Amino acid sequence: MANATRSSGHPTGHGSSASAWASGGVVFAGVLMLVEGIFGILTGIAAIAEDDVYTRIGDYVFEFNLTTWGWIHLILGVLVAVTGWGILKGAAWARGLGVGLAALVVVLQFIWLPYQPVWAIISIAIAVFVIWALCTDHGRPSSA
Repeated sequence: MANATRSSGHPTGHGSSASAWASGGVVFAGVLMLVEGIFGILTGIAAIAEDDVYTRIGDYVFEFNLTTWGWIHLILGVLVAVTGWGILKGAAWARGLGVGLAALVVVLQFIWLPYQPVWAIISIAIAVFVIWALCTDHGRPSSA
């Protein structure tokens, strides 16, 4: 059967403009995860290398020393960056792992909020978008 077209001249497909947004969102989510991971790596290195980079918070409920926070950010940053790269490559494993890691980033950034309030809020918003984008696009098959 020949490709059908609408009266506007645009092809009729199985997808809608909403699924086109979601497909574009997956690519953007992969880029955001890659960037988020790189920033997490840099944050981790800064916290590990020099404990005076971040202001010490007195009597904070989640009390870890900054070196521990640095290692948490470094390891999670590497995982997020690799997963973002996997999403951009279309790897099947990357979507599910991306949703899980983005949820973990939300929790981590909420706990990290007193140390970097503005960046933590931005990072939470990015992670929520990543979760939405990865959960709403079902149109494009992913490669293994």
